[in-house]
Amino acid sequence: MIILDTDVLVEIMDKKSRKGEEILRRIEKVGEEIAITSITLHEILYGIYKYGKKVPEELLQLETIEFMPKDAILSAKLELDAERKGKKVTRMDCMIAAIVMNRNAKLYTLNEKHFEVFENLLLFK
Repeated sequence: MIILDTDVLVEIMDKKSRKGEEILRRIEKVGEEIAITSITLHEILYGIYKYGKKVPEELLQLETIEFMPKDAILSAKLELDAERKGKKVTRMDCMIAAIVMNRNAKLYTLNEKHFEVFENLLLFK
């Protein structure tokens, strides 16, 4: 399974984005199931609401993986570990990483630097 990060989803939703078209081709080529996290859904909807845009129907049809107690446990550990290493990481990125890791999935992100602190996180490249 490939879980899309917010930045990837933004590119896909931008109908004028060449990068978004390339992303879709890459995903179709591997033929894996795709999903987003409830955290990503929050981030996307916040932007849509903030700028008074219409919520695309396709967005609400994507499989959305919820943040569960096991994800809270792992994300707290990931955040603390990053903090102890002196690495700056957002809480939302920790939460997304935990969801991906707990499902043995791969994260498709355009911001790999945000996630490089998480040693066992698989990235879709």
